[in-house]
Amino acid sequence: MPDVIVIGDGPGGLSAALFLAKNGLDVVVFGQDKTAMHWALLKNYLGIPEILGSQFQAVARAQVTGFGGAVRDARVEKVAAAGGGWEVTTDGGEVMLARYLILSEGKGPRLAAQLGLEIDEARGIATDRNGKSRLDGVYVVGRSARPGRSQAIISAGDGAAAALDILSRERGEDVADWDEPPKGE
Repeated sequence: MPDVIVIGDGPGGLSAALFLAKNGLDVVVFGQDKTAMHWALLKNYLGIPEILGSQFQAVARAQVTGFGGAVRDARVEKVAAAGGGWEVTTDGGEVMLARYLILSEGKGPRLAAQLGLEIDEARGIATDRNGKSRLDGVYVVGRSARPGRSQAIISAGDGAAAALDILSRERGEDVADWDEPPKGE
């Protein structure tokens, strides 16, 4: 059983998965690589002068798997509370359970609706500043939480905030993800 299931493989979902996998949690991302990023040309992502969205996606997916996260090419059809966590069922009938669920569904949050989360078309799904919804263990990141702020860098930040919140909950203390350059640099 993974610790976290992420539904959606755009910048929000992949960013969350990267932080979680890098910090030792077992994370599975479900997505079919059909994100709107494939029609984007990024010129406003800090630190990257310019990159095609498809290239960005390829790099992000490789980062997640490089740290041990799993990226599964499947569509999740159903989500439900189960056994103190969250159960997902894919279009192929596979059932998986995790303690945490991160929804990065974009502009069509059908799974959030299944869970009874209210969707305000103008304001998005209500979350706290870390993406935590009113349902314990369920986070909503990216366009579903910020419909008028659909930017890759904002969605990636949302995913990072959700991941750090989960890591902090798991460790019982605030977690920061700092990397240090090699000695001598």
